[in-house]
Amino acid sequence: MGRIIAFANQKGGVGKTTSAVNTAACLGSLGFDTLLIDLDPQGSATSGVGVRKKGLRFTVRDLLVGGCRAEDAVLPTGFRKLDLIPANISLAGAEFDLLDGDGDEAHLKNALADIRYRYDYIIIDCPPSLGMLTINALAASDGVVIPMQCEYYALEGLTQLSTTLGHIKKRYNPRLSITGILLTMHNPRLALSIQVKEELKKHYGDRVFTTTIGRNVRLCEAPSFGKPIVYYDKRAKGTADYLQFAKELHERP
Repeated sequence: MGRIIAFANQKGGVGKTTSAVNTAACLGSLGFDTLLIDLDPQGSATSGVGVRKKGLRFTVRDLLVGGCRAEDAVLPTGFRKLDLIPANISLAGAEFDLLDGDGDEAHLKNALADIRYRYDYIIIDCPPSLGMLTINALAASDGVVIPMQCEYYALEGLTQLSTTLGHIKKRYNPRLSITGILLTMHNPRLALSIQVKEELKKHYGDRVFTTTIGRNVRLCEAPSFGKPIVYYDKRAKGTADYLQFAKELHERP
């Protein structure tokens, strides 16, 4: 049965979608059957694997509101062992669609039950908010990866997110845990990066991943070509970083 991992952070611009897309692609390239779920109305994860957001027969919104089965919403990406449940701007209205009574937080969990056994990993790219879409993702997940920049404002947001995760664990999903904190846009030559990493390790210990994701021009270019970095430039530093992270994630319980 597939391990479901949400990539979540209520703060935008922290490399959340970049990390979700590239981790999923790297897991697939390593031989693991992987499903990427785009749960952000911007649909950046969808376009990041080369899928056009217009003209989609089914999207994750249809899945959430009961308009299709999970297997109907799955699309092949053309990349090794990587499937996608896409999103587009129609997902923006799903926050209201989900507020229809008891059990609204379990729509995604229930929808994935029929296909979970097909995959080794299901990676969910959450929106940069803590609304019903993110709650659905966390209620369905075994763990959450928190990508965050090496800056002090990010530390403040992490406290709020940790509190939210505690509430969701208590109310909706007792098995939910923080799989780990992934430092992005990391520059080991900057004192601030070193200080933030040390502060995180002081409070979160081994929940901070050893792997860090550095700033990389090729990593920034890849989405505009609709390719994860491992397929856009195999020799890029971003490829090495995300392959290393995918391996570390696989080894982490």
